[in-house]
Amino acid sequence: MRYIIIGAGAVGGAIGGRLAEAGHEVALVARGAHYEALRTHGLRLMTSEGTRTHRLPTVDGPAALGELRPDDVLVLAVKTQDSEAALEAWGPAPVAGGGTAAEQLPLVCAQNGVESPRIALRRFRRVYGVCVWLPATLVEPGAVSAAGAPLTGILHLGRHPHGTDETARRIAADLEKAHFEAPVVPDVARWQYAKLLGNLANAIEAVSGVLTSGEGLALFARVRAEGEAVLTAADIAYTGEEEQKRVRDNKIRFEPFDGSERGGGSSWQSLDRGTGTIEADYLNGEIVLLGRLHGVPTPLNELLQRLANTFARERRAAGSLPVAELVRLADEAVAFVQEERAPRP
Repeated sequence: MRYIIIGAGAVGGAIGGRLAEAGHEVALVARGAHYEALRTHGLRLMTSEGTRTHRLPTVDGPAALGELRPDDVLVLAVKTQDSEAALEAWGPAPVAGGGTAAEQLPLVCAQNGVESPRIALRRFRRVYGVCVWLPATLVEPGAVSAAGAPLTGILHLGRHPHGTDETARRIAADLEKAHFEAPVVPDVARWQYAKLLGNLANAIEAVSGVLTSGEGLALFARVRAEGEAVLTAADIAYTGEEEQKRVRDNKIRFEPFDGSERGGGSSWQSLDRGTGTIEADYLNGEIVLLGRLHGVPTPLNELLQRLANTFARERRAAGSLPVAELVRLADEAVAFVQEERAPRP
């Protein structure tokens, strides 16, 4: 199978680079300065083993690849806010032998959050969800750091909305030859919702920096508790922390190639690069949406969604809001909701 990585940034670049190292045929899809760097200099993949450069076919859209092949696998690795445009571009692409990509090819959503597989299922017949557990950073255009060791990442994989099949098992086998663990599970959404709860911290990191202080960690605990209450009200199952620990313990250590400390997550990276967009609507915003649907107040996640979007839109510096100020705003948001919901005399 040939893997077409739609969005060869941090996660997509790490997956594509590792698959290429394992001998699989890979094509990268990118845009802007990253596209130009990949086309000119190749993909520089940095791991604890060192830096390798992979000269892979790189395009900015389906037309540049020509007719797709029946054995192609599309790996969607853009941020969720960019999914609709990517699917609109790739869905109608013709496949050799007849039909379109949306009709004939498997689409693997290797993204944070839970919304992209739903968006994809409106267009593509065969959609696969992935719970992405993969520390990776787009260091600069053309260069990706994947600092996990001894495994590069753990990628739970399954059909969306549920089930498994031979295609999932073949993809998983290829990933497992490429420094990943890729369990094929019939309930991948359960893992994705568990990851969503962890990703609620992304907005905190984005606006106030990496979570190291007691204040920041305490705030995240409150934000996560809000998310758990919403999932319970919505009767949505998610993997518990003990099960996650059993599956992941000691399999991934953070070992950057240059000895640096861990940086911010994907949302922090979006602000740091000044992209103008951020994925908060599909992380904290998912909890806000479910809270409104099921009558559960979500003031903390609403605050973080609003702040993250403001920082992205106004291109404010990542991590520039002091944690103490963020906690103050959070306390005010909770107090406002409590007052609003209090019985009136």
